[in-house]
Amino acid sequence: MTDPDLPTFTEAFSNTRDGAGTGLVLAQIDAWLGADGARDGPILWVQDRTAAREGGLPCLRGIAGTGLQMPILRVGACNAADALWAMEEGLECAALSAVVGEVWGNPRSLDFTATKRLALRSRRSGVPVWLLRPDGVADLSVAPDRWRVDPAPSADNPWDARAPGQARWWADLFRTRRGAPTRWVAGHDRAAHRVDLAAALSDGTLGTGGGDDAATGPRAVG
Repeated sequence: MTDPDLPTFTEAFSNTRDGAGTGLVLAQIDAWLGADGARDGPILWVQDRTAAREGGLPCLRGIAGTGLQMPILRVGACNAADALWAMEEGLECAALSAVVGEVWGNPRSLDFTATKRLALRSRRSGVPVWLLRPDGVADLSVAPDRWRVDPAPSADNPWDARAPGQARWWADLFRTRRGAPTRWVAGHDRAAHRVDLAAALSDGTLGTGGGDDAATGPRAVG
């Protein structure tokens, strides 16, 4: 099914070295823009210096592989405060498709007030914003959806059983205003521009949706 209430401000926590948070965020952007249908402007991608040093620069070929074909405008900031300022300024531009910010760790400048400013700017312009928190610890934030993301075993490869298939992620939606927090296994359906979610059971397997517990069945977002 299609989620009618995708938030305009999402926060994702992940390990710098595995790229899982970035993968899920790109899938969500594709789902959000696919649902919107009218945005084809550039994506502003802001990194503070430590995030760029620890995790590397955005890979344009990889981003295009998710279905996002618009230009990527990258801003490299000296520190977290400058990165947050650049994100706020970008959110004033309604011509952008989205704003992505990478702020490493838990800098003092990234406090509750900073997230509120991002939310207000995003709400005013209608431009969605994703805040990637590599190696960060969840603290106070106004973000409606907050995720912890880790890599999961890939989907089966239909052409070679020994080769990896489509990427999947353990996606822990630990705070949301749209329902109960849930741990999902997430994948990206590029053709349909959506994020597919299946509830993760306690033994690490996927829910099948059998019986009366509809929450364990797969669903689609976007």
